[in-house]
Amino acid sequence: MPIANHYTPQPVYKEIGEGFFDAVEPAQFPAHLVRYRNQRWADRLGLGLLSEAEWQSHFGVFEPLPGNLAHPLAMRYHGHQFRSYNPDIGDGRGFLFAQLRDPEDGRLLDLATKGSGQTPYSRTADGRLTLKGGVREVLVTELLEALGVYTSKSFSLLETGEELYRHDEPSPARSAVLVRLNHSHIRFGTFQRQAYEQSTERLWRLVNYSIEHYFPDLDGPDTDEKVGAFLSRICGRTAELVASWMTAGFVHGVLNTDNMTITGESFDYGPYRLLPIYDPVFVAAYFDQQGIYAFGRQPEAVFWNLKQLAGALSLICEKEVLVDALEAYPARYQGALIEKFLKRLGLKPRGEGDAELVNSSLHFMQRSQVGFERFFFDWYGGALRDANASPVASAYRHPLFADIRTRMERYEPCREEALSHAYFREGTPCTLLIDEIEAIWERIALEDDWTPFEAKLEEIATMREALEDTS
Repeated sequence: MPIANHYTPQPVYKEIGEGFFDAVEPAQFPAHLVRYRNQRWADRLGLGLLSEAEWQSHFGVFEPLPGNLAHPLAMRYHGHQFRSYNPDIGDGRGFLFAQLRDPEDGRLLDLATKGSGQTPYSRTADGRLTLKGGVREVLVTELLEALGVYTSKSFSLLETGEELYRHDEPSPARSAVLVRLNHSHIRFGTFQRQAYEQSTERLWRLVNYSIEHYFPDLDGPDTDEKVGAFLSRICGRTAELVASWMTAGFVHGVLNTDNMTITGESFDYGPYRLLPIYDPVFVAAYFDQQGIYAFGRQPEAVFWNLKQLAGALSLICEKEVLVDALEAYPARYQGALIEKFLKRLGLKPRGEGDAELVNSSLHFMQRSQVGFERFFFDWYGGALRDANASPVASAYRHPLFADIRTRMERYEPCREEALSHAYFREGTPCTLLIDEIEAIWERIALEDDWTPFEAKLEEIATMREALEDTS
């Protein structure tokens, strides 16, 4: 098998022991058509030389990778779903397939599935994924990665030749299996399950496993201070994540505690949306009738989730220590929001006046109804940009924008050379609005035409090249 020398298997999750997973068997699919292969990340991890047949074997049939997990593991967890606790969940249509080290930065990474068949946690579901759902996830992970969001990567998407019946899309629907690459699949809900079962021994096992493999600098004796530092690190990572969502105009849609990882990585994309315009009350999921996970409420929703994680950890740590860790979240979020907003504008932070520039820009975006992505495209590089050619140039002549323009003149660009990139010369920002996704899917559904899908991925790749900080 053509595995590169830098492929580094490290299947360590089984070491955590009893109570955290179930060995499962993958579904047997009638077909294994490769619809997406993340060659960039496959090359990075030493799997880029696999032939198409080998790719199908590992990511459709799920034959083990060399030196890796012999059997897939369905991970056990609970979670609050729309703030109602559910003890009857776990990996219901996916499993942990392999673990390996990233040769570039040394992180432990997971390869896990979505749509790979039934598990003990499937309940009445079929354990499958629709091809449309897989296409949507590939598109959004590529976009969010390009925008600097710490996100899972869609590693593989195979069409599997089954007919699925769903209430929320035309049936029968085409089926698929997705493999995604994550830094970790340990969720807030993984801790909640152990707390629910009142197992302090397993909670300590989980904390120590997590610290060993994700935050080794926190290692030490089992004390309250260790747990508090652990929660504090998760709060900081999570604050960064939410700030990046808010500056990407991303609405997750289902911010349940089982969809939050301890490493602060965005994953598991269902009814997500990207904002057309800045709108704090925009909701992604049609079933979120109360707007619990509306765009503007995402920082609050995630803070609520962090409190539930703290509640689980309170079985092994004094509450005062956990409260201290939680109380730092709002300031960390505000600092991250300012930093990431300026980065999206391609401007170096100044300190003084940064918050005012962010706040006045958001106020303008909401009042003017300028496209969310259009604003960042037109003003990347600040005063160096000439937005007169923009289709919304008239909005920038409004008195409301005059103060913002003056403020921008005080800032230096981060990467002036980026402005000469083809992406910014084209004059059109890369977006991924719901109508675009539906149009891409319609061509696939009606004509099996994948060219719009591939064209959108190329457009996203061009944006990523333009925005990528290579310093």
